[in-house]
Amino acid sequence: MKTETFVNIAKALPPHISILMRGPTGIGKSSLAKLVSNDLKLPLIDVRGSTATEGDTQGYPDIEKMKETGVMTFCMPSWFVRACKEPVLLFLDELNRSLPTVQQSFFQIVLDRSLGNDENGNPYELHPETRVYAAVNNGNEYDVNEMDPALLRRFYVADIENDEKTWVKWARQEGLDPLIIEFIEKNPNNLRVDPSSVESGTVVPCNSQWHRIDETLKHSSIKLMNIIGSHSTLIYNICLGFVGNESAITFTDFIKNYEISISIENIMDTYNEYKEALSKTSNDRLNSLIDQLGFHAKNNNWTVTQGKNVAEFGKNISQEMALHLWTTISSSKNIESLKVFHKYFGDYIVEIVEESKHIND
Repeated sequence: MKTETFVNIAKALPPHISILMRGPTGIGKSSLAKLVSNDLKLPLIDVRGSTATEGDTQGYPDIEKMKETGVMTFCMPSWFVRACKEPVLLFLDELNRSLPTVQQSFFQIVLDRSLGNDENGNPYELHPETRVYAAVNNGNEYDVNEMDPALLRRFYVADIENDEKTWVKWARQEGLDPLIIEFIEKNPNNLRVDPSSVESGTVVPCNSQWHRIDETLKHSSIKLMNIIGSHSTLIYNICLGFVGNESAITFTDFIKNYEISISIENIMDTYNEYKEALSKTSNDRLNSLIDQLGFHAKNNNWTVTQGKNVAEFGKNISQEMALHLWTTISSSKNIESLKVFHKYFGDYIVEIVEESKHIND
């Protein structure tokens, strides 16, 4: 199943129906859970089964209360208590790499939406709007436990395929470096390579490793836009350990050969100086600039001048791209930036829509 299809189906299912994602490690199951939780506006609670113990999932006996009441109750783990008190997306990751006792707790959550018991013998139940997703790794990369067919029937089962479009959407939401995102858009085969297709032990790229590259760059205060046009041995060596030699070379060459004469700062701050150059810019580059403007609008409050300049930029590109610009900036949900942008661009979008209606008539 393509991940874009999965996201649409996941949001449509009733909250009480649990979802099981199956796919090889690194394909982005955790990212998918985060993407859906963002769309549903639910907090994501990620519980990693492979590192959990029995007490981490089933809780520990409340000895002090037992002394008072003579009844055994349990102090439940904080993640489960929260999932009972408020709607969340509870993500039970690496279910089939978990200890048997941990698996039993996860199974009870899936089957009964409850765990433990109070002094009256009643189980603690999940909030009715809490959604439960689980993920298992398949393939030859891990030693895993087989899933019971009877348990599978309790899930909506989705076999996840690699899908760069959904990864790109997630990456933009997470604020990954725009050049990493653009590289994957132009070189989708470098998002993930099946480990079984290469010699055992070879480092190959996968969805999560590009995220780790971005984390490393941010930790080192490295902005790729500042080093374009040059060969960076440091960037190559960072990528080498995460995605392997072939993808590291391809990515480093992409940065070295990246041609840019206009940045989003040029558009926002001195648009008139770059107006002519922008008219000769390729559609691919314009779309990339629009996406970068959306990312900037999300994380910064635009000044009146910046909002006006971006609006002027939008009025001098194709109507299709102008609509894309409107949608991208609006999806940033930053009220301060939206106010100054909409002030100078809203009427123009209305004109486009009205003109489209007349053409269709």
